[in-house]
Amino acid sequence: MGDYLTSAPVVHTTSFEEAREAVTSVYLPHRLEGGSDVLDMRLNAVTDRHLTLGYLTYQAETELWMPPTDVCYHVNLDLVGETWASRGGRSSAHTRPRRGGTVLTPDVQTTVRWSHDAEQLILKISRAGLESHLADLLGRPVVDVVAFDLFLDLESAAGQSLLRSVQFLATELDRPGGLADSPLARRQLESYVLTQLLLAGRHQYTDDLTGRGDRARLGRLAPVVRHIEEHAHEALTPEVLARVGCVSVRTLHAAFQEQLGESPMAHVRRVRLAKVRAELLASDPLETRVTDVATRWGFFHQSRFAQQYRAQFDELPSATLQR
Repeated sequence: MGDYLTSAPVVHTTSFEEAREAVTSVYLPHRLEGGSDVLDMRLNAVTDRHLTLGYLTYQAETELWMPPTDVCYHVNLDLVGETWASRGGRSSAHTRPRRGGTVLTPDVQTTVRWSHDAEQLILKISRAGLESHLADLLGRPVVDVVAFDLFLDLESAAGQSLLRSVQFLATELDRPGGLADSPLARRQLESYVLTQLLLAGRHQYTDDLTGRGDRARLGRLAPVVRHIEEHAHEALTPEVLARVGCVSVRTLHAAFQEQLGESPMAHVRRVRLAKVRAELLASDPLETRVTDVATRWGFFHQSRFAQQYRAQFDELPSATLQR
């Protein structure tokens, strides 16, 4: 049996009722049924504002019916044993240890059945936390549920990175002097885990995250947009961008208006604001000044910068830094 998060035990029980109550308190309300096997359930878990990470095993064949949560995503990563899952009576998945996982979304009922030897690392992620993180990666608001496929491929490169990052997070949270004692480092690693989840799972934003959607949509603008993303800290003008795209300034403006609905410099500003936000979220508020970060990304008029930042992210930069 695995030994993840042993410093944070929640319950070790042979009672189905105690097992159900413990998982309900940490994760979500559900109905639990088991076969004829004797239960030897163990749950260890660590929770913070946006993310709960737990190790769960029943050591008995079990089936769980879980209603829509509305406010959370759940990610089950198989370590040992097998999982059979179905979502809303429409999609199903069968996973084998370390080869797959399942994602429960906030808006659909899910049923999972675990083999008697199954062990999982399970993430509970607040809807606000995951969707805000995705919005930061995309540089635009996310207003819909992230419609993950039920099955999560842990044999893909992104899936392997996700599993390793979660295992590392669990190990560090369990280690004396590890991430549990370093809130800033913990927050950064948790952000990395969220990024890996968004890259490993298939959903309606996958192509935008990987750039495939942009390449198809932007056509000849793709190298210009990529240049802005990679050189946002440098002096960028319409003339510079026109040379990157091998077009005239007039053609550049027309293409941006047609494809993105904004001017080239408005796009530059939006990308720079997203870069500022990413840096503020990863910074220590006791050691970082908003003014310094803004200036580094080309914003020299602080009151105008604050107005633009608030218009794009619906909060002041100082509030982002304090997260």
